[in-house]
Amino acid sequence: MILNRKSVELLAPAGNWDALVAAVEAGADAVYLGGKHFNMRMHRNKETNFDDETLKKAIEYTHAHGVHLYITLNNLISVDEVEPLKQYLAYLNEIRPDAILVQDFAVLELTKEMGIDIPLHTSVMMNTHNEHAIKKLKEYGITRIVVGREMTLSEMSLFKERTGLEIEYFMHGDMCIAESGQCIHSGVVFGQSGNRGRCLKPCRWPYKLIDENTGEILDKDDQHDYKLALKDMCMYRNIPELIQAGVFSFKIEGRMRPADFVRRIVATYRKAIDAYIEDPYGYQVDEEGWQDLYKNRARDFTTTFALGQPDASDIGFDGSREPRFFSDAVEEAGFQDEILRAEEPISKPFNGKRRLSVQVANLASAEAACQNGADVIYLSGEVFKPQKPWSLKDTAAAIELGKKYNTKVVISTPRTTMRRECGEIEQFLHAVNELQPAGIMVSNLGTLKLAQECTDLPVQADFSFNLFNHMAATFMQKNGLVMGTASLELSFGQLKKLVENSPLPIEVIVHGAYESMICDHNFAAMILPYKHLVNPEFVNRHYALKDKVGGVHPLRMDQFGRNHILFTKDLCYYPYLEKFNGIGSFRIEAKDYAPELVAQLTKAYRTALDNLDAGKPYFDEATFKLMQEKSPRQLGIGVYRFRQSQDSL
Repeated sequence: MILNRKSVELLAPAGNWDALVAAVEAGADAVYLGGKHFNMRMHRNKETNFDDETLKKAIEYTHAHGVHLYITLNNLISVDEVEPLKQYLAYLNEIRPDAILVQDFAVLELTKEMGIDIPLHTSVMMNTHNEHAIKKLKEYGITRIVVGREMTLSEMSLFKERTGLEIEYFMHGDMCIAESGQCIHSGVVFGQSGNRGRCLKPCRWPYKLIDENTGEILDKDDQHDYKLALKDMCMYRNIPELIQAGVFSFKIEGRMRPADFVRRIVATYRKAIDAYIEDPYGYQVDEEGWQDLYKNRARDFTTTFALGQPDASDIGFDGSREPRFFSDAVEEAGFQDEILRAEEPISKPFNGKRRLSVQVANLASAEAACQNGADVIYLSGEVFKPQKPWSLKDTAAAIELGKKYNTKVVISTPRTTMRRECGEIEQFLHAVNELQPAGIMVSNLGTLKLAQECTDLPVQADFSFNLFNHMAATFMQKNGLVMGTASLELSFGQLKKLVENSPLPIEVIVHGAYESMICDHNFAAMILPYKHLVNPEFVNRHYALKDKVGGVHPLRMDQFGRNHILFTKDLCYYPYLEKFNGIGSFRIEAKDYAPELVAQLTKAYRTALDNLDAGKPYFDEATFKLMQEKSPRQLGIGVYRFRQSQDSL
């Protein structure tokens, strides 16, 4: 590869006009910024982001200086925001930015419907991490992928080779500990979603690592409480590796940063990139530039996943360099349900009886759900250690159980499917197709494409698709999905509008353990004397993170080594079932439950739903009390304590 000035792009952030000018004058090839709505930086919106008139001026200014301008339209859209979104897209089509960064499938659907021909880039929030997803996205005019932060440079190089698309990579700035688009902690606890540009950063809270079963504090060092506080990305010393891996766009994070910060960072990277392009063989790191970056840093630096699996050195455990804490730990919602009780029921009729589905992690739980009236069981794509993943033998046995009890069996796939997982899933799906279960539940566009290529079975979408509006549901339906699962960040009022307007049946999780984050970090190994070649049994213990108000967040490791952080309280909508009219399915998330509890919950919800079908009273106080007594955690209503997930208008 012979390099020239056009081989790579230095992409700078701009939160206001001064930062935009600073980025251009310092040598950025492109700038990304957001309008006053629909982007991932909605805090301090009066001081940051660009109104419509200034957006137009920004495009004129950058183009006059030979610089590209990309507009971030990269958050989730509620039903109420779809019409304003159409108007905004029409305006962008008039002023002609060089690209739009997107997360919500609604934007893909609307740009196609409206005939908008502006190039589209996937935001990192779309969590694009396998080549099969790219094949689907290409159909919608995607020309560039902002890859997930968990992708190493070696994986990225192969990814680019196989897809042929431009790769954009975050190479400097604030990083999330959770997989992009898969953290709902702020949205559920505060009604301010990180997927809607309003994250209050619960990952920056202090936590103690405890044994979940005994409550014993395993890390008594007060200087190591900030266990999720990932350091800032800095790839300055690794520019050669980035370029040779095939990264085209070097992205600097920082749309909330002042102009002098943007100017300094852009100028420093501009000089280093140009030096490497001019003489790759003789290139050496400019130590003066490095010292300037280091001296003016906010947090300490890390290369996260770019060069391999992060470890404890990548976490700012003492919190001393955190520039700002956006929130403090609060107790999660129990049954503070004044808002929920005042909500009108969903106004949509049922087509047949109310459908009950249960997600299970083993054969004993599968049989418990079948025996007690589940219409559908999902064989979970991820299982939590020490449980074993579903083998073909156990899958076949579960399908036979389903036939015995007249219960449909649907195969779930993992939320994250990198190259390794895709290879395993492809082979598994070919084998499963011979067993003819009732369907496949997929967790991203890549597994959707694999399921459609490898099987002839109905395919539905899990909650990791972040389904927030009816246009995204339209996108799913047009792409062959038969059901979608509602986002766990939707308030009840927003769910109501989704269900009433969706062309696709919508499943709702009404009970169970659910996850605030999924992370590719081994938190126990960072704190404890754990070495996977010496004491692998450590990962079979159940650990938890305890916050400052006493909330215990269970940690669960799946078969791929990823950590799932659960909320401190499990969902329970048993007292409110009459409000969920016309939904496609009522789901119990039971993969973290013992078979006895699976049986009890399935029976309770089956009885309640049958009574609703018959027009009888469904709520039983004794049953509800038993649910609370037997639950491994307290129960609550999650985001339904809020009237809405705060919007971006």
